[in-house]
Amino acid sequence: MHSLSVLFLCPYPFDEAPSQRFRFEQYFDILQNENIRFDQAPFLSKKAWNSLYKDGKSLQKAWHILIGFIQRFRLLFKLSRYTYVFIHREASPLGPPIFEWIIARLLGKKVIYDFDDAIWLEDPSEKGSLRAKIKWKQKVKRICQWSYKVSCGNQYLADFAQHHNARVFINPTTIDTSQMHNPDVFEAPRQTKSTVVIGWTGTHSTLPYLKPIVPVLEELATSHQFVTRIIANRAPNFDIPNLEFVHWNKKTEIADLMPIDIGIMPLTDDIWSKGKCGFKALQYMALKKSTIASPVGVNKTIISDAKNGFLCHTHSEWKQALTTLLSNQQLRESVGEEARKTILAEYSVKSNTQNFLSLFS
Repeated sequence: MHSLSVLFLCPYPFDEAPSQRFRFEQYFDILQNENIRFDQAPFLSKKAWNSLYKDGKSLQKAWHILIGFIQRFRLLFKLSRYTYVFIHREASPLGPPIFEWIIARLLGKKVIYDFDDAIWLEDPSEKGSLRAKIKWKQKVKRICQWSYKVSCGNQYLADFAQHHNARVFINPTTIDTSQMHNPDVFEAPRQTKSTVVIGWTGTHSTLPYLKPIVPVLEELATSHQFVTRIIANRAPNFDIPNLEFVHWNKKTEIADLMPIDIGIMPLTDDIWSKGKCGFKALQYMALKKSTIASPVGVNKTIISDAKNGFLCHTHSEWKQALTTLLSNQQLRESVGEEARKTILAEYSVKSNTQNFLSLFS
């Protein structure tokens, strides 16, 4: 593996997007140690990334997209130096898979295609929008067909890919349990010893998943003391009992998670959610947090109910699990210990290193 070189084509700048950070960027040091040369080519510049999801400035956004396409075309003339081209999600965010076709079919490069969501489906948060139409969702199966290997975040995604490619590998989203998600490194500041913190982290687009849990929290608030810590890039636009909002910050990401005692990951049971890779649960569990998640998709694989976490579907199941954990510190701690063991054994960078490196062979 010592003469290999890899080009990582991805949508976003380095160290900005969770999907990139926890699927391949955190392996860069390992690639370097293996003497595998690599470069990363994001479609969006840092400046474009910072402006794209803000309101207004449509002309500026269009200019950034145009620049991204121009840079992609220029890159085609430099591909001869690479053994593999690792494409995360897509080479360009809009339109048909022109770049993927040129790279794989015209230039004959070995493409490793990686995705961690059901990206062939329409995102519920964008349903019916112009943005959904121009993303050209049907391209995913074509890219699978043209690829040398396909890297999928879970079995549900792999099942889709296997209809279009015989060389499909499950490459789970993993956690750096040494330098980042390590409870022995980060101390948890506490408000008071008696205040239990129920926590959730995510983006504004996934905040609606919390709404079905709000009535449970409202009922519990009448009989239990707790804080509901929401860590996101925007505050919820609906009421949450005992809310403590923390604006997500990459620099304080782990420190902001540490005060949580019970991590929650509610999901709707639909085909889009089945494609999710359980990242919230992985984060909580790596930090020894008792975790409650909906039994959807990979969550059922990650969590063994009542052992290293809890799987809850109905209102009464959520209420029972939260009540039990709110009242029992010893149980919270023992479940958290088991959760950490699961991550170390199956979902850590260290445990997945050889699996990741095997993609480049």
